[in-house]
Amino acid sequence: MAIGVLAFQGSFNEHIAALRRVGVKGVEIRKPEQLENVAALIIPGGESTTMAKLAELNNMFPALREFVKMGKPVWGTCAGLIFLANKVIGQKTGGQELVGGLDCTVHRNFFGSQIQSFEEEIPVPYIADKEGGPLGFRALFIRAPAILEVGSEVEVLAEVPIPDKVKNSDMIKEIQEVNLESVNKVAVAVKQGNLLGTSFHPELTADSRWHLYFIKMVNDLREETMTDTESETSSSIIKAGDLNSLQDTKIELPIYS
Repeated sequence: MAIGVLAFQGSFNEHIAALRRVGVKGVEIRKPEQLENVAALIIPGGESTTMAKLAELNNMFPALREFVKMGKPVWGTCAGLIFLANKVIGQKTGGQELVGGLDCTVHRNFFGSQIQSFEEEIPVPYIADKEGGPLGFRALFIRAPAILEVGSEVEVLAEVPIPDKVKNSDMIKEIQEVNLESVNKVAVAVKQGNLLGTSFHPELTADSRWHLYFIKMVNDLREETMTDTESETSSSIIKAGDLNSLQDTKIELPIYS
């Protein structure tokens, strides 16, 4: 089975290319019925309000919520994280519809506007333990959200210090729902059951560990729900390819390395 990528707007092509680099098929998802043919879903980064309007226009929200409730793995990056959050602050007037399911509070543009986007080496000991490689990950934050609060069942996978420019901004003073006065860090990657959320864009880098980790999430959750008979006969478990033996190693999109 393939991994679906919501393909209304944003970096869906980059996610599909990233999946291809590790030997997994990614397919574009634009209609509710297409979700029946994928084992998991990635909601990419992009302009969250635009993505939400297009999803609503195509009647995707009921199907997306059902997909989450069924326990299917879903990964949201940047705007996708906003989609999955139970609570979002800092939205535009009127807000936007959410899928929900991830017990956290997300600030939509916590780190600032488009011109304040940045890259930073962040510690990812959890991912390094699971997937190997260095303890750091060069993360790209593009008009990025931040996770301000998490519920008791949410596991924080990565954090970053709050930049001084954010601490001293009027935006911090306007956040009434969350007390950040004594907080020096915010979460930028979390996991809760079948849901994974990242504030940054792993699909724009040459480091494939986050995609490999998500693939393992898909397989682990599928194995938990399979009967012994299904386990013996199923060939639909997603297997990541050997990076050294893939026939198509061409990278079709520019990536940061």
